Amino acid sequence: MPNDLTNHPAFRPLLPSLLAAATCAIPVTAAADPAPFELTGPDLRIEVTRGEKTLPIAKVPSLAAGDKVVVEGAFSEDQGANFVLVSAFLRGATNPPPKDWIDIARTWKSKEKDKALTLTVPKGARQLVLLLVPETGGAEGALVDAVRGKPGEFVRASQDLNQASLDHSRLIAFMAAIRAQDDNGPEYLRTVAPTLASSLSVKLQADCLSKVIEQQASCLVQNRESLVLSDVHSSSIADTLTGTPTDLALQLSATREGGAGYYSAYIGVARDIARIFGAFSNPSFNYLPTLSVRNDDTMSLLLNAAPSFQKPKSVMVTALPAIEADIPPQLRSTAKGPVCAAQAGAVLPVEGAPLVFSTQFAHAMQVRLTSAAGQVLEVAAMPRAEKGGYRLAAESLPAAFTGTVRAHLHGLWGFAGFEGPDFVLQRPDGSAWKVAGQGQDAADGMIVGRDNDVQLEGSAPSCVEEVTLRQGNGAATPLKWRTVQDNRIAVTVPLEGARPGDMRIEVRYQGAKDPVAVTLRARAEASRLDALELHAGDTHASLSGQRLDQVRTLMVGDVEFRPDGLTREGAVDRLRLTAQGTGHAPEQGDAAKAIVKLEDGRSLPMQVRVGPPRPQVSLLNRTVNPAAVAKGARTLDLGAAGDLLPDTGELVFSVKAGAGMKLGPLDTVEIAAAEGESVVRLSAGKGLTLESPEVLVARLKGADIPAGTFGPLRFRLLRGGDTAGDWQPLATLVRLPGIEDVVCEGEECTITARSLFLVDAVGADAGFAKAATVPPGYTGSALKVPRPADGALYVRLRDAPGTAVKLPVG
Repeated sequence: MPNDLTNHPAFRPLLPSLLAAATCAIPVTAAADPAPFELTGPDLRIEVTRGEKTLPIAKVPSLAAGDKVVVEGAFSEDQGANFVLVSAFLRGATNPPPKDWIDIARTWKSKEKDKALTLTVPKGARQLVLLLVPETGGAEGALVDAVRGKPGEFVRASQDLNQASLDHSRLIAFMAAIRAQDDNGPEYLRTVAPTLASSLSVKLQADCLSKVIEQQASCLVQNRESLVLSDVHSSSIADTLTGTPTDLALQLSATREGGAGYYSAYIGVARDIARIFGAFSNPSFNYLPTLSVRNDDTMSLLLNAAPSFQKPKSVMVTALPAIEADIPPQLRSTAKGPVCAAQAGAVLPVEGAPLVFSTQFAHAMQVRLTSAAGQVLEVAAMPRAEKGGYRLAAESLPAAFTGTVRAHLHGLWGFAGFEGPDFVLQRPDGSAWKVAGQGQDAADGMIVGRDNDVQLEGSAPSCVEEVTLRQGNGAATPLKWRTVQDNRIAVTVPLEGARPGDMRIEVRYQGAKDPVAVTLRARAEASRLDALELHAGDTHASLSGQRLDQVRTLMVGDVEFRPDGLTREGAVDRLRLTAQGTGHAPEQGDAAKAIVKLEDGRSLPMQVRVGPPRPQVSLLNRTVNPAAVAKGARTLDLGAAGDLLPDTGELVFSVKAGAGMKLGPLDTVEIAAAEGESVVRLSAGKGLTLESPEVLVARLKGADIPAGTFGPLRFRLLRGGDTAGDWQPLATLVRLPGIEDVVCEGEECTITARSLFLVDAVGADAGFAKAATVPPGYTGSALKVPRPADGALYVRLRDAPGTAVKLPVG
């Protein structure tokens, strides 16, 4: 590709605005709307051979040195004018092509060698343009001189015509799909149109969907010159490979300068090209830009002005694909979980490459299915823009491919291999659904009078269409449910006002006539009080039992405790209670009677023994010792506060005993994630040092924390092996990317690093007003970010999204 300003990544999103209708005879004004490319021009038949493989032009995204290109006219039998076909390879704006890079064919001749062009792409060529002109009577030399005299103008025209034709293909695909829906089911436009717009990166006229059905389709295809937005892949392959956010490209293209308004994304007025072609104006020729519509081996030309067959004759200028490497786009999965393949025509949702829907560049697409037993099956896949992905062509799959099946989308991009994303498919295998942890306790675990959470285990949860509840011969009631694992769904069963007894949860698969029923028993249960955990000096207590949702208050001595959160662990309720007021609670060791008042007015007594006071400590100091950074690597400045602990570093912290409390060698410190059980226990000689009876110093190494732990950490003191203090925040455990280099050029910097997926965003300031975001699951090793103003970039880690980390630049 040419090394000029038009190919700079920052400039490429603006290129679509450069193409237009222009003839040297009609001046272009700033406010004039361009004529659309609606005139049908001639057809050309083109095939490209690379090695031993031949493809029609519609499947060729780019040419390569050594390719054999055959071009011939495809005129109707009643064609009344003879056309001269001129081909010219270009090699840069400042490097005129040699004469033998320009060939001429006279399409009306009878001999194949005279009427068709048989070209071999020479080494060093970057573009290939075609000129089609009515029979000139030997004046073709003027065309050759024009190309060799000002090659840069044709280089520019080639780039813009190619870009415009790709954008135009997306517009045509959008309009065709909208019109098809209008014919077959206009009521579906409200759901189809947004999917189409997303698939093809087309600007959707959202207000059209609020109109009456009969007017929606015509509204959606109005003002079509402003429909198409810039496509990240077609406008800059380099941007795609280095992770430029798709939404940024779309926002650029929504501006007037980037393609909106009368700077249409595919037929915007090319004031530059008007001047370019005007420079060639002579009594014999004027130049007419054309868009190309490719279908198999036919390339049809579209004109925005009627050609002239008398002097000055019109030279129709069109471009073939650029001469560059076949680099497939990054096609990404948009599936939020397993995809259901229970019925024919399952769709694998994708995004990131609109051209797969509007061109034939991606072809021979297949999905490689791998069953749980390791069997492999290849299934053809067809792009469906209105569905937002690739549709499996198979009407049915073998019985072996049930349950959970791995799927990989792949095919060809031009002559190159094209590897798409991976998916997980699910198909029901005919097995019954059951309550997770099947047993009488699980099946009888529902209680009337409240909402019950039930987990059901079965095959292909992604294929579940509806879950209902039925009691006896009563009507079915829809239930709220969600997928929680590859083989489980969580169902909320509301039993307020229900009667005890057998109930059926009915699970219906997509396309299935009859549901699968799971029988459960709902029973009434009065509050059962098992135990009360209370320590001297506590302001909260924990009550365990069943039906604790009926507890209103609990009195111990003259202290009133009220409910402050109910959780369920298996068949046991745990109710947290918080003390109200300043009453006096019993002392340690006292045996007291607690009175529990229920919502229905009843009072239930229970015995309670007050435990020893919980150990009270406070965080005194902390220091983070980061691991040594490899030679040449960049260091992230995590700050001096000790809030962030790298998983490769060490945290040294000290705690101070509360008033009247003495620390001893048997005390231990537990470290845990924000939620869940402790992950590290520090004891004397094993990470814990007693500085004095009042202070403990602890050393926590990131390597000692189990893999998979990250985010906020908390700590508590444990005395005597069973009396624990309250959890307190400690630090945030973060995983750091291995930053190898930062290179800044112009207004951009490029970060090279390992594990960039650990980064959420990189900004030029601590407020992240100008920031480059990293998409989830990003596997690249480079990221383009804005250049900082103060010599440092700011990094937001996924493990600590609330903290800005400094990355010095320089």
